[in-house]
Amino acid sequence: MSGNRHRLRELEALRALVTTGTTVGAARRLGISQSAVSRALAQLEGRVGRTLFIRSSGRITPTAEGLKLNDRLDPLFATLAEIEGTDWAGQDDEPLRLIVPPTLAHHFIISRVANFLKRNPGRRVQLDIQATDVLVSGILDLRYDLGLTSAMIQRAGVNLLPWRTSKVVCAVPKGHHLGELKIVRPEDLEGVEMIEFLRRLGTRSITEQIFARVGVRPRPVAETATNMAALELVREGLGVAVLNPFPLLVDGFEGVEIRPFDAPIVYRTSFVLPAGRPATEVARQFMRFVKLTTPQDTLSEPV
Repeated sequence: MSGNRHRLRELEALRALVTTGTTVGAARRLGISQSAVSRALAQLEGRVGRTLFIRSSGRITPTAEGLKLNDRLDPLFATLAEIEGTDWAGQDDEPLRLIVPPTLAHHFIISRVANFLKRNPGRRVQLDIQATDVLVSGILDLRYDLGLTSAMIQRAGVNLLPWRTSKVVCAVPKGHHLGELKIVRPEDLEGVEMIEFLRRLGTRSITEQIFARVGVRPRPVAETATNMAALELVREGLGVAVLNPFPLLVDGFEGVEIRPFDAPIVYRTSFVLPAGRPATEVARQFMRFVKLTTPQDTLSEPV
């Protein structure tokens, strides 16, 4: 029986280290010393005959075998939690380190953070609001547990988990002649004043390719980095904008009319996680909460 207890402690150490990412966090979660965590992991590696963690420059990273073993432990600890009537390691008191771009933050996530904390007393969230390039670097450096973005990014070292899709629309000022159309096509924008996005953003290159393909030349009057700024300029009557309607436009935007834009551009709003590292428990809870509390609308749909 004593041997079984030792084996369970080894598995607990594995699970705690994969979840927290550090021996300090694992030791705190289990209420034991760092040396005890390291000893338990070494014993587990010896028992299974596999390298479960890579130790380099003071950091310890789970191998593919370590992550696979951790995944296989889910039913075991779920059963133990059911028997004991409590979570196997208790609620982690570490905050959720969340990073979100301005548009998603101010027009979507902040209210969900507030409701999440109200429904989960004792949980904490550190919310940072930054541009997507800062978001990606922060996730890569493990300074954040979770990000959200609608940007079109492809970057090694991060995992994108799409949970909402939306099709491109054309935003036009009230009274603009394009508002008379049911669908705006690229050809309709020939010579039309347009609010464009900065060249470093993915949408800009895609729309330029579409216009070039049909030989259309809109007349750019301003460039900006955010959907909110683009819509404010549209509302001021400076021109039209082609953009992602989620989440800014799901409830309408005063002074702006929305028309479908006939182009194969689909936006994916995604959770962003560091690759090769499982999401923390609070990150999983928050992602599930966001999915369940996002209302249905006519401009986006769940993945």
